[in-house]
Amino acid sequence: MIYGIILSMNSAMKKKYRGFSLLEVLVATAVFLLFAIGIYGGLNLVYKIVYSSRLRILQTAILDEKLETVRNLPFDQVGITNGIPVGVLPYSQTVRRNGIDFDLITTVRNIDDPFDGMATGTVLIDTSPADYKLVEMSIICHDCIQQKPVVLITRVSPRELEGASEDGSLFVHVFDANGHDLQGATVNIAYIGSTTINITDTTDNEGMVRVIGTPTGTEKYHITVSKSGFSTDYTVSSSLAVPNPVKSPSTVISQTVTEINFSIDYLSSLSLQTINQSCYALGNSNFNIRGEKLIGNNPIVYKYDQDLYTNASGFYDFLNIEWDKYHFSASGTIYDIAGSIPMLPIDLTPGLTQDAFLILKTHSSDSLLVQVRDAGTLQPLSNATVRLSAVGYDQSASTSVGYLRQTDWSGGSGQEVFNDNTRYYADNGNIVNNSPDGDVKLKKVGGDYLTLGWLESSIFDFGAGATYRNIVIQPLSQPTDTYVKFQIATDASSTPAVWNYFGPDGTANTYYTATSSLINSSHYNQQYLRYKAYLITDDTKNTPTLSEVLFTYTNQCTPPGQVFFDNLSDGLYTLEVSRDGYNTITSVDFEVLGSTITTVNMSVSGT
Repeated sequence: MIYGIILSMNSAMKKKYRGFSLLEVLVATAVFLLFAIGIYGGLNLVYKIVYSSRLRILQTAILDEKLETVRNLPFDQVGITNGIPVGVLPYSQTVRRNGIDFDLITTVRNIDDPFDGMATGTVLIDTSPADYKLVEMSIICHDCIQQKPVVLITRVSPRELEGASEDGSLFVHVFDANGHDLQGATVNIAYIGSTTINITDTTDNEGMVRVIGTPTGTEKYHITVSKSGFSTDYTVSSSLAVPNPVKSPSTVISQTVTEINFSIDYLSSLSLQTINQSCYALGNSNFNIRGEKLIGNNPIVYKYDQDLYTNASGFYDFLNIEWDKYHFSASGTIYDIAGSIPMLPIDLTPGLTQDAFLILKTHSSDSLLVQVRDAGTLQPLSNATVRLSAVGYDQSASTSVGYLRQTDWSGGSGQEVFNDNTRYYADNGNIVNNSPDGDVKLKKVGGDYLTLGWLESSIFDFGAGATYRNIVIQPLSQPTDTYVKFQIATDASSTPAVWNYFGPDGTANTYYTATSSLINSSHYNQQYLRYKAYLITDDTKNTPTLSEVLFTYTNQCTPPGQVFFDNLSDGLYTLEVSRDGYNTITSVDFEVLGSTITTVNMSVSGT
């Protein structure tokens, strides 16, 4: 009995003095931290509110003190040093109070009161529009985590009646790319000459800065308009570089309002890459870029005109560039622009991030890039036929379709990858490859031609995702009983175990000819292609001739609505553009000189 009582007492004592488990400690700690953080956050918020309130009271007291000083100044001294109206007040100053530095900005403006007419009035014109002055002071502490300044405004009027003034007025109107008034733009007005006048102000809700009572001067006021994250617009003084500015410094005439307009908008970004027709990057490529905005006329001086070059990977990034339409041209004698994505000029709208590609091809002294668009939508038109012809020249191509071709085999065999345009891989020894000027014909032995000759091409790289369309063989017609036939082999690799040559039905039993040119879809998405050309005659007194083979295709680097003609001679051509559903356009005596780019806008039939 006694033993049982002792055990019971020991058990009770153990329960009484047992500690907390780890889980209980963690829960208790989390609850404590939650309350502690809440209390700390609340106290911190109260501290910030009190601090901000005391800071605002201190700033308001400083502004009241400064404005009281302004009210006690003579009326003609109420103005900004080197400003309009001119006076004794500094535009910016630093005020130290209670160990804190504050930035104080003072703005003074003449106000045209409508009571006695307006400077811009049509019935009652106020020839002395500076009726009273508006004084605005703003103060901010940048080291106090203050986002917005404290602003106080007062009006100052003269004691006597206003007198006649010989000054004029200068109104600056700022709008965006869509013609909408732009609020909050920074306008700087600087006087050019012996007098020192420099004003900085921001546009109001109407996009205006109105400077009334401006001293007169002919082309004396240089104006610059800007805003953070926006482009910049400005006047330009006449110089050797810009003899005839589009927007000269402003002229202010006595008792007259001069209004000048400026347009700015968000900056954009443009990522440019130079590539070839197979989508491979072409690094360190020189190019020129220019916008359409002008700062000078006669001669033309563009606002943006730069000679640049891409990096080793073919890229050039324009991180902050003004909205405009940008034209590109190849610099130097290495490449020509054979197309672009999107079509040139690149219309860069405000705030846009744009990717662009220039498709380059080996330079020739004279070339022509034709861009075909719908006249209504100005969008690229695919499948339009562009024919360029002249004496001894006649070529046609389809827009939005790329091509690779070979016109010369005089360099001979032994080339596995198509680098030299005059060479190929192998032949059976029964052909001649320069009869004449790179054409291919059957070999003649004695007085007769051999009956069969073939050649196998080098490997062509059409780029990833190629969709093959047609094989075009020139000349289209051959002597009676002679034939030129082709088979093609494609593969995703440039080094397959074997090249399998097929005809238009996808088997080795058929051949492509001038009248059977549609490439079988089994070759789609195969990057590498080579061909085998067969020259056959049933009349040993005649030989067929191969002068050109051309493969058309599309891939992700095919420029939309564009065709490119190279290796031309400078001179006059006939340019004809046709498409189903559209009116054909023919340009006679179309001049090609150097690297020429032209845009053709096609209208729908019946319009």
